[in-house]
Amino acid sequence: MAGPTTAQRGEAERADTPARPPHIGPQGPGLTGRTRLILAALGLVMISAATVWVLYGSSWLRLERVTTTGTDVLTRSEVEAAAAAPVGSPLISVDTGAIADRLRQKLPRIDSVDVVRSWPHGVSLKVTERKPVLLVEKGEKFIEVDAQGVRFATVDKAPAHVPLLELKPDRSASLRRFGGDRLLREAVRVAGDLPGKVAGETEVVRVTSYDSAVLELTGGRTVMWGSGEQGPVKARVLAALMKASPKAGHFDVSAPTAPAVSKS
Repeated sequence: MAGPTTAQRGEAERADTPARPPHIGPQGPGLTGRTRLILAALGLVMISAATVWVLYGSSWLRLERVTTTGTDVLTRSEVEAAAAAPVGSPLISVDTGAIADRLRQKLPRIDSVDVVRSWPHGVSLKVTERKPVLLVEKGEKFIEVDAQGVRFATVDKAPAHVPLLELKPDRSASLRRFGGDRLLREAVRVAGDLPGKVAGETEVVRVTSYDSAVLELTGGRTVMWGSGEQGPVKARVLAALMKASPKAGHFDVSAPTAPAVSKS
């Protein structure tokens, strides 16, 4: 019997050999680690350049408006004019600290101000004004003094419910020791410790020495306050005395542990 032919043997060998999947894509080695690093660095540079352009070079994020809140006596236009914010400049480049410094320098009535960027096109000014606790008469005008003893504004008309300070120091050892500025601070301290109702009824705070402050209230009533020491205690005692003796004309809380009340 004759064996298989050469053609038959070739077909059998091809049948026994597993089929190879077809190759897809270009031949050759993949990207090296160094190439990937270079590409990543280039990508970061491009992103950084685009970010810088958007923040500084484009017209998308520029200062277009300034808003002001917290004003009472001052007007918003006054504040915004003093702020001199660089409208049209890139918002990222606006110097908020410089704006705050300008406002405090040009408008002493401002006690504090927060300057905040409001993306994408604004800056907000959050103002806190000083509040007068005493008035110092100067000719026909009045100087407003705040709770820190800062003389911050001169006005033509006295604001309501702010007492007038009469600083008339006597030629005593107290004046030589403490000086007029210290007596002013004591007067401010006294005014700041007054109970709310009493503060609204106080017309004059008269200080002649470190330990002698007298209040003149509406209705011709007076209060001997004494020094600025123990102010909160004196305030509570005075409120209790005025409640217990509403028709009294004179109250003495200079020694709060031994207060006194009289008709005049």
